[in-house]
Amino acid sequence: MKFVLVTGGVVSGLGKGVTASSVGVVLKACGLRVTSIKIDPYLNTDAGTMSPFEHGEVFVLDDGGEVDLDLGNYERFLDVTLTRDNNITTGKIYQSVLEKERRGNYLGKTVQVVPHITDAIKNWIESVAAIPVDGKEGPADVCVIELGGTVGDIESMPFIEALRQLSFSVGQDNFCLIHVSLIPVLGVVGEQKTKPTQHSVRELRALGLTPHLLACRSAQPLLANTKEKLSQFCHVPIANILNIHDVPNIWHIPLLLRSQNAHHSILQQLNLLSIAAPSDLQAWTKMAETYDNITNSVRIAMVGKYVGLTDSYLSVVKALLHACIACSLKPSIDWIAASDLEDDSANLTPEAHAAAWETLRNAECVLVPGGFGDRGVKGMILAAKYARENNVPYLGICLGMQISVIEFARSVLGLERANSSEFDTESPDNVVIFMPEGSRTHMGSTMRLGSRKTIFQTHDCLSSKLYCNPKYVDERHRHRYEVNPEVIGALEEAGLKFVGKDETGKRMEILELPGHPYYVGSQFHPEFKSRPGRPSPMFLGLILAATKQLEAYLNTHQNGS
Repeated sequence: MKFVLVTGGVVSGLGKGVTASSVGVVLKACGLRVTSIKIDPYLNTDAGTMSPFEHGEVFVLDDGGEVDLDLGNYERFLDVTLTRDNNITTGKIYQSVLEKERRGNYLGKTVQVVPHITDAIKNWIESVAAIPVDGKEGPADVCVIELGGTVGDIESMPFIEALRQLSFSVGQDNFCLIHVSLIPVLGVVGEQKTKPTQHSVRELRALGLTPHLLACRSAQPLLANTKEKLSQFCHVPIANILNIHDVPNIWHIPLLLRSQNAHHSILQQLNLLSIAAPSDLQAWTKMAETYDNITNSVRIAMVGKYVGLTDSYLSVVKALLHACIACSLKPSIDWIAASDLEDDSANLTPEAHAAAWETLRNAECVLVPGGFGDRGVKGMILAAKYARENNVPYLGICLGMQISVIEFARSVLGLERANSSEFDTESPDNVVIFMPEGSRTHMGSTMRLGSRKTIFQTHDCLSSKLYCNPKYVDERHRHRYEVNPEVIGALEEAGLKFVGKDETGKRMEILELPGHPYYVGSQFHPEFKSRPGRPSPMFLGLILAATKQLEAYLNTHQNGS
């Protein structure tokens, strides 16, 4: 097994995840099989209980793992299916070591960070790296490891030490270290400054790791003298100093790496030049250039709770992008804080209220994504009502589907107190209820998680046609509330149709409103399986309906062609 380690220096948020994904893409383009591991040094066992404001979205895997959003980047870039074990956290490592200690596995020894924690990290990396993630048999050729945080952080020290030991044990031909750093430009001087990177590399070398390549983030391309200075003071050949400057879209990053022969430097370090094929990124190049050349756009109103941080909905944004490109459009996402649509906002913040409603009315389609808690729910209900009554294409995901059920029950069935037991436990008309198998005492990993079957109840519905008429689909879930089975009859009698259910037939998965251009809700999260060139059918349907192309598309794809 060959390992490529991607670390970061100077500041966080430089794009280590995209860099690691792009390195995987260029290696895969050389005919190699690639897998990925993300190390998060925080103490949480997983990302499941963290606020989206704290750490961006929680990405859900097929096996139900709630993981860092960077694993979503890996899956989308490399088209692989990862497992929960591909995300290593300090919490997981310490938990596994302490469980062994309680069982007596250490035979009375003093359990310490070195060697017990570091050994656990190495063993975890080596065992997970051997798991195939691309649908083929046998381990991958290369494992790309991203170490979260910044070199020098106290919390990442055990991982640095474990990776130092790993580099020594596997040998220099099997280990390549890429250090991502920042080259700032001071406004007054206008000069590209290398000193922060020099200090970062010095810190890394003091910890026993020497970078083979530098990936330098900057607004503009690096100047020749900047590269020379970096090479001289960081002990990295000029050919191995990569410049990842700002580009129109992130699909250009693998092309940027290839244009600087990054793949050759990595393959040379890993002694893989003899077995690697010439780099083939034709499809990737076409995808990046196609997006750059698109001129038309579609306006999408995203009505959510966490709109202050767009990473909170990263997979939804990517799924919209994939669907829009399939329709030769660019997504123009209008972020609307759901609470700004509420009546209370008209009194407290009238300008924000007026702006939110104007944005909603100017949108060509409406999307209400998932979320937890009651903040903004009234605004989401108003958005769903607006879309339903005005024939505006609407997609509700998870909470967004439950919102559409609550709105329909209130407006059409006349149940004024219709609600979810998540928001009002005393309501006599809760059309959304807590799932019987859920835990009310523990939050982590107690939801209905991972890939599960949704059985289509009829093929004569939009969702089935968009999925090309299968008997069922496997999509990823993350919820602890569901539509109340006792109200299904009344809702369907009033016109709302539940066209997708789980294998028991009691849990509602997909709803549609016949006669509406596109009013669809899904209890699952279709965004997690969307890929470039293979958009999620749910999102594709939304964009097609928004641009009045849905009927024509379905007519030409009736037979799954």
